[in-house]
Amino acid sequence: MRGAVGRRLTEGSLTAQKEDNMPQQFEQPQAQQAATQEDDALATTQAAAQTESTDQADVLDDILDDIESALETNAEEYVNSFVQKGGE
Repeated sequence: MRGAVGRRLTEGSLTAQKEDNMPQQFEQPQAQQAATQEDDALATTQAAAQTESTDQADVLDDILDDIESALETNAEEYVNSFVQKGGE
């Protein structure tokens, strides 16, 4: 087989040329795959953080509800506990 410049190309030299092109062909998909994996990991982390944040908000709401119900039933007693009595 003759090349464009008239030199004879052997099968081995064709294989070498093809192998030289291969890393460049696969370089971009690997970079895209790594970016996709990073995006997936980030999305998973954000979802976990959102779930944890929601759980903490629910716990805080429960505590505030308990305080509110205690104040509704014992509001006068609660306020009187802060009133100074003679000599204090």
